[in-house]
Formats: sequence, structure tokens, C-alpha cells
Amino acid sequence: MGNIDLHVHSAFSDGSDSIGTVIEKAKARNVDVLSFVDHDFTATYPRARETAHAAGIRLIPGVEISAYDFSRDRKVHVLGYDYDLAAPNIRQVTDPLLERRHAHSLRQIEQLKHEGVDVDASRIASRLEPGQTIYKQHIMADITAAHFTSEHYQTLYRRLFKGDGPAAGDIVYADVFEAVRAIRADGGYAVIAHPGQLNSYDLITEVIAAGLDGIEIIHPDHTPADFRKVTALCERYGLFTTGGSDYHGDFGAKASIGIEKRMLKDHPFV
Repeated sequence: MGNIDLHVHSAFSDGSDSIGTVIEKAKARNVDVLSFVDHDFTATYPRARETAHAAGIRLIPGVEISAYDFSRDRKVHVLGYDYDLAAPNIRQVTDPLLERRHAHSLRQIEQLKHEGVDVDASRIASRLEPGQTIYKQHIMADITAAHFTSEHYQTLYRRLFKGDGPAAGDIVYADVFEAVRAIRADGGYAVIAHPGQLNSYDLITEVIAAGLDGIEIIHPDHTPADFRKVTALCERYGLFTTGGSDYHGDFGAKASIGIEKRMLKDHPFV
């Protein structure tokens, strides 16, 4: 039995690696089921389908929607899988997010330049696909060659983007219930991503009525306690479990693509 990874990111959002590089690494890790869940972006799948097929990998359409639990004032990420590729309902939610994120990134770049930081929007755009959204990771890559995991990178990131930093602040995210309903309306499966990372547990019982299908159980930030919590919730409410590496290449924590299929329960793609 091969491995599976339903949570990887490519250079089309905030990952450093191209589609081909991610698929090559997945193949080397004996992954035969894969899903790119680029943030708020549904167009990775058609670009990756042929390359994945040539590698003998079953590719599942995927997206990670940047949502918000407004009743608790906290972020929550929603994964969508195997939806209608036109994704009209999902895109109604995600296209404005991409527009807001890109505009926000351009403002951040100007704020950083005002503080004397050597950063340039045109230089960043030249490394991306035409019209591609700029993320903080792209801005950081233009400022420093240090790796995400280095102390220098993390210190610089916090100084620039957190607290009272010159580029602090964030965009307005989509309502989590709206995100789940949009995925279901497009015929997809809706999953709460890494609830242990974003403390999304209290929300889960409420969003089931909107059509939630599953909860991500395998994630680098999850502890044994998270594993037990997710297992209990899924057993109680008849949800399936999912998981993956949350691979971002050099733009994220060190991670190896692929998990064992036996670690997921009642999953439709296993």
C-alpha cells in the first residue's frame, strides 16, 4: 500500500516548490494519492493533473480556504476536496480573498520600503506567474535568503509582520460557515484543517450542520492529545479523518511529503 498526502502547497500560493518538484518528491516518498490545497486557489489541479498522472499518482482536486470563526474571533482553515472543477461557489468565496491578499501585500511592501527595507514589488512579481497573488513568504524571500527555519528568518519575520511591526495586520477572511457551504455546493468534501494548530475544536460541532464531512487528524503541529480529540469527534459525529504534511518547501517548516494510508479512517480517497 502506497502513501497519501492530502495537504501540500505549491508555488501557486505560499509554497516554494513548483508543481513538478512537489510531485517528484511525492513519488520518491511512495505517495500514490496527492492533493494540492493551495490557499484560496482552485487552479492548481488542472495544471498538475498530467504530471501527476505520468508519475502514477492519483491527484485529488483541493483547496484551503482562509476562513474565520467570527463568534470566537479566530482564524480557521477549511479544506475542500474533489469538488466540481469549475468551482463557482468556492470561487465566489476565494476570489475576493485573493484580491484582498494581493492588495494587502502591496501595501505591506510600501510600508516596508518606507521603513528603509530593500524590497520591491516588481522584483517579486518577476519570480511569479503573471497575475499571481503575492504572499508574505514572497516578500520575505525578496528581503532575505535565510531559510524559514533559521533564527534570523523568524526574528526578522516577527519584527516586520507581527505586533507593532511596520507590515503587521491582516485581511478580512471568509466566514467559516460560508466556506463549508460553498465547498458542499460545488459537490466537494469539506474538512476542518489542523484544529489543534488554530484551536478550532469548539467550532466543529456547530459547523457540522453546514455540511462538514471531516477533520484533519494528521498534521505536523498535532499532538497525541489532538489525535485523540479528532478521533473522538469523528467517531461521535460520523466524520472521516484526513491528513498530510502541510508541505511548503523552503517557505515552511521542514516536512517530508506523505503519510501512511492506514493512519486515516473512513476516508473516501484511501
